[in-house]
Amino acid sequence: MDQGTLGAISTVLVTIAFIAVCWWAFSPRRKKRFDDAANLPFADEDQNEKKPESNRRENEADGSEEQTEQADHRNRDETDRRN
Repeated sequence: MDQGTLGAISTVLVTIAFIAVCWWAFSPRRKKRFDDAANLPFADEDQNEKKPESNRRENEADGSEEQTEQADHRNRDETDRRN
C-alpha cells in the first residue's frame, strides 16, 4: 500500500466515525437523557427551593436567622433612603 491509499482509507474511516458520532448525539431516542444532563448544574437550585420545613428550622438554628435579620436591616435602610 502506498501513502495515497493509506490516506484515502483513513479519510473514509474518520468520515464514518464522524457520521456515527453525530447520529449518536442527535438521535431522538437520546434527547431526554441529554436534556436531563444539560440541566444537572441547576439541580442543586431546585432542591434548595423545595426544602422541607424541618430543614429550614435547622438552618435557622445554625445562624441563617442572623443573616436574614441583616438582610432585613439593609432593606429597611434602603427604604429609608428612598423616602
